[in-house]
Amino acid sequence: MITLLYGDETQVSSEGYVPYGWQFPDEKVAILSEKGHKINCFGLISRENEFHCTTSQENITSACIFEFLDDLSFKIRRETVVVLDNASVHKSKLIQQSLASWNQRGLFIFYLPTYSPKLNIAETVWRKLKGEWLRPEDYLDRDSLFYATNRCLANIGGILTIKFSDFNRN
Repeated sequence: MITLLYGDETQVSSEGYVPYGWQFPDEKVAILSEKGHKINCFGLISRENEFHCTTSQENITSACIFEFLDDLSFKIRRETVVVLDNASVHKSKLIQQSLASWNQRGLFIFYLPTYSPKLNIAETVWRKLKGEWLRPEDYLDRDSLFYATNRCLANIGGILTIKFSDFNRN
């Protein structure tokens, strides 16, 4: 038996997330926000909602991902496969040089085919975070946004779960 984790990164911005919407002609719709703040997240999730993540106000770099995966490689208890897309930070020289040592510890990286985001269930985490779990009032100021984002991420697998089988229907 292996552990299968899907990984990806996202940015939550204080400018808000509006996937789509509608309004009446001449109706003004607005969500107040404090512009210019962002929190970057890299996370791994299993179909059973086991979730691991790191957040930063800095960009998620290959060094950040290396550190996160290297730390994970020392904590795993059974063979673990991490599924990633082909982003340059996932395939950097630093990551490629670490694959052999991670494999010896039981951590394996699997890269998805190019342009296949629907195969990565981690994308669902970010969509639900921005579209459902964060509320409009969470965007009012930097502290509210960062607190709410970290609160949501900490509760994934607890009070916040995703039933991934719902997303496999056509």
